[in-house]
Formats: sequence, structure tokens, C-alpha cells
Amino acid sequence: MALNKKPYKGCRDFFPRDMRERNFLFEKMKTAAETFAYEPYDGPLLEEVDLYKAKSGEELINDQIYNFTDRGGRNVAIRPEMTPTLARMVANIHKQEAKPLRWYSIPNLMRYEKPQRGRVREHWQFNVDIFGAPAVHGEVEILTLALFYMKSFGATKDMFQILINDRAIVDCVFNDLLKLSDDEAYKMYKLIDNAKKMSEEKLNEAIAEKLADEESRSLMHEYLSLSTFEGLTFFLNKFELTEKCENVLEFIDQIRDTELFEYLKFDPTIVRGLDYYTGIVFEIFDLHPDNRRAIAGGGAYANLLGIFNESPLSGIGFGLGDVTMKDFLETHGLMPDLKKPNHDFILFYTDEANSVQASRLASDLRSLGLKTELNLGKIKFNKIFKLALSKNYNYIGIMEEKNGKLEVQVKNLSQDTSEIIDPSDSQKIQSFINKE
Repeated sequence: MALNKKPYKGCRDFFPRDMRERNFLFEKMKTAAETFAYEPYDGPLLEEVDLYKAKSGEELINDQIYNFTDRGGRNVAIRPEMTPTLARMVANIHKQEAKPLRWYSIPNLMRYEKPQRGRVREHWQFNVDIFGAPAVHGEVEILTLALFYMKSFGATKDMFQILINDRAIVDCVFNDLLKLSDDEAYKMYKLIDNAKKMSEEKLNEAIAEKLADEESRSLMHEYLSLSTFEGLTFFLNKFELTEKCENVLEFIDQIRDTELFEYLKFDPTIVRGLDYYTGIVFEIFDLHPDNRRAIAGGGAYANLLGIFNESPLSGIGFGLGDVTMKDFLETHGLMPDLKKPNHDFILFYTDEANSVQASRLASDLRSLGLKTELNLGKIKFNKIFKLALSKNYNYIGIMEEKNGKLEVQVKNLSQDTSEIIDPSDSQKIQSFINKE
């Protein structure tokens, strides 16, 4: 039986065109993070399963990780997310390092998902985190960085919103107002986290099943009806929750007169199911009717290092997947055309006797920083232009011997200009390309 030529289900082959698109996304990620002085980090592809059991959700552990027992009898997993690895690394060094720590990574992750639009089994994720920042300031910086990244593609506020909530608010509603037990609160978290995927009727039925009395259901609906920061402030004052939720109120005050405020919308259903979130939580949400979904998410955490018996350390971060980001860009027409490569120069020769000189010139041009392709083997003159255009070259050189002298005709195909240059003068060829 012939071997399957397709990649493993839910994974992707990256042919050169796909790599151009991926590298484009990665460069934007790298630029955004480093513009804010964040430093890159990475960790191993394999971690012990216990690390994920300590801080990841049940769904991930039970249904989504790729795990196996290695030859040493250790139960290990291909990393499904980066945050546990990040926590382990930060726990090792944070006491010796100046705060805040500003780190980013673009890790390769695998989860046993059901492949569908925007979701695959193997993907790359832009992770950005800050540890040890003063209260509220870290939240403002991370969200400003996320906004900077989105705007770097030309995305505008009619294309996306940053939906925001605070786990302290949700905890107050569930614990102080509704008096739910830990188990009841956990189930309510799961319900609210999936609220956008349910019809209003189904959501109301689910709330009625979990909250027996009318007063509790009414209060829950009042909370879920909040959609503005003004409404949130009124709600917190009404139920005397301002002191317990002072961080989110201070956050609102800090960003009210900034550009960031224009992109933010309060959303009571944003709770981010993972247990380690303790403060502000958010999602970057695509507003296009053909792609209404979250394309990134994150939040603040203070107890992430607790699994290593470390004292609390404030942190906030987000993760943004390459698949959802590419879908967003394509949906809004923001993805550049990367179908063809973009190299600087291709050099041809029409006589095999000139191959050594052509190779030497190509090397000289590369040493000057030009991305230069040497066409291997002689070529008939009438095939040169068709081949160059098929490879997306604008600048070409044709090495020929004329009247007993070797020369290079350098051409700009888009402007139909050319110049005859001695093959020993690579800098003149570079100048022709740069000035054009």
C-alpha cells in the first residue's frame, strides 16, 4: 500500500509560499514584542504531564494532550500550551531578576482538537507576558502591546474589539451575591464561558437549572446585561462591590483618555475558563460577520507560581494563534500577496564557459547583502525573461561575451531600463538596483 502523501490530520505542510505567510506573521509578532522591550524565550517541546495537571483545565488533560510514557517510565506530553512551561521557567529565576520580566515566545503547540475553521491540531502561538509589574500598569501595557500588534497590519476599530472583564467581579457575583458553593461556581463559570455559543433561550434555561430562586436568576441576568464601563461602575456601586473590585475601576480610570479605551468593551461573559486567572481577562474579537470569533485571549494572574510553592507574583499575558490571525487578516483583506518570492537579483549566463565568472559575481553580490540567485547552467536568451518573471524577479543580469569582452547587462524589468556593467564591478550592480 502506498504511503499517504498528506500530513497528519490537523497538521499542515508549509511549502515556500506558506512559509512566506508564516514568516510575515512571525516578524510582525517579533517586532511588536521587541518594540515594547520584551525578550524572547523558549522551552522544551516535551514536558511532564504533571505540570499540565497542576495548572491546566480538565478538558485539556482528559481530551486534548498528546502524551506517552518514555523509555525512562516518565509520563510526558507534547506541549499543548506554553503558560505552564513559562511558570516553571519564571519560578526558577524570578527572585534573582529585576522586575518586571517582559518575555515573549512563538512556540509550536499540539492539541488533539477536532479540525475546523480557525482550529487545527498543531499551531504556533504568539505568547506575551509581563511579571512583577505594579498593579494595573502591567494590564495597560499588555493590552497596549496587543493593540499595537493588531494595528501594525492596518486593522481598525471597526474590524475588531477587545472584550474585557475581571475575575474579581465574577467572583463577587458568584460568591458574595449568589452565595454559590465552589462546585456551583465552577459550573457557572463553564456556563458563562460558553454563553456566546448558546441561543438566548438555551442560556436562560441553563441559568434556571442552576439557580433555583427568582431573585438569583434576576441578579444573574442583570449582571449578564452589562455592556459598558458606566453600567459596570453603577452595578458595583449598587451592590457595594467597589472595594473588592478596585483594580478594575483603577484600570478604567487609567485608560479612559487613551486610544486603547476606544477599542475596549466590557463583556460579562469573558471569564477565560482556566483557574489561574485572578484579575482582568480579555479576548480580541473579530467583528466581521463571516468570522465572528475570538482571535486571541489572555488575562492577569497572581498565583501562577503557586504549584512550585513560590509566593504570589503578579503577571498578565495573552496568547494569539497563527491560524486565527491569518483568518482575520484574510477576512478583512489585510493579508499581503505573498504568492511569489521576493528576491533581489537573478543572474544568467548564455555560455557554459562563463559559469565560473558568473558564480564569482553572484558570491560578490551576496556579500554585499543582495539576495541573489544564480541560474545554474547556460540558458537560451529567448527563455530568460519568461523565467525571471515566473520567479517574480524585477532585476536580472545577463552575462555574455561581446567583442571579446565579458559584460553583464543589468535590467529593471518593470521600468525597462538597463545598464552594461563590468562583471568585476559588483558594487555598481548594487548601486543600479538600489537607485532604481
